[in-house]
Amino acid sequence: MTIRATSVDVSIGKAQLLTDVSLDVIPGEVLALVGPNGAGKSTFLSALAGDLAPNEGQVFYDQRDISQLSIQERSFYRSVMSQSQPMVFDFSVRDIVEMGWLHRDHSFYNEYFSVAAQQIIEQCSITSLVDRRFNTLSGGEQKRVHFARALLQLWLPQGSNESRYLLLDEPLANLDIAHELNMLNVIKQTAASGIGVLIVLHDLNLAAKFADKIALFDQGKMVSLGTPKQVLTENSLSTVYGVTVTVAQTPLTISYY
Repeated sequence: MTIRATSVDVSIGKAQLLTDVSLDVIPGEVLALVGPNGAGKSTFLSALAGDLAPNEGQVFYDQRDISQLSIQERSFYRSVMSQSQPMVFDFSVRDIVEMGWLHRDHSFYNEYFSVAAQQIIEQCSITSLVDRRFNTLSGGEQKRVHFARALLQLWLPQGSNESRYLLLDEPLANLDIAHELNMLNVIKQTAASGIGVLIVLHDLNLAAKFADKIALFDQGKMVSLGTPKQVLTENSLSTVYGVTVTVAQTPLTISYY
């Protein structure tokens, strides 16, 4: 049971953004995409989410071709947190979080909705924000609210064995240290519950510490895939990033200045 990309190519006009990328997002695992700006990480996430159709190759959700799934069907499989998600209308924070709930026409709504929403609000440390207007929040606060919305979208009652996937594009941008660590710990807890997580990260040390696997991208191609120690090597990182990178092994620590 996976999200599986096979030989995905994406081009826009004359620009080749992805070339022959194959990758699995596995339930219970945190997979980090790393690489320099313009390497194709966000483009690949958009292709996995179904927001961008590959020119070549296919994406499957648990063996179902994504092109055969409606937007509503995709929303039950995966939630997406993009780099920027501005709101034109002046919704409250609680409104934004509750937009993630997909079970309004189901008996789950009356039985679980309030408890599930409150648990996630507390888990994401946004209790003090719920009565504020979303557009009055800082960039980091808005990130935390959208993260809570994405988690609520994936909610299922205990004992469910349905596959779910969380796709996060640079969710840590603009977060202070405490909230960064809290979000990463929640991500690990989410994976431990059986949800597959794909996260785009720029901080290589955070990827080394929190990811189960890492995919290194460069110029639209995946150049390496494996455990942090397998992927985050001095030769690979120095070549891809164009600077001298040193790697200490215990604990795995990346330095470039």
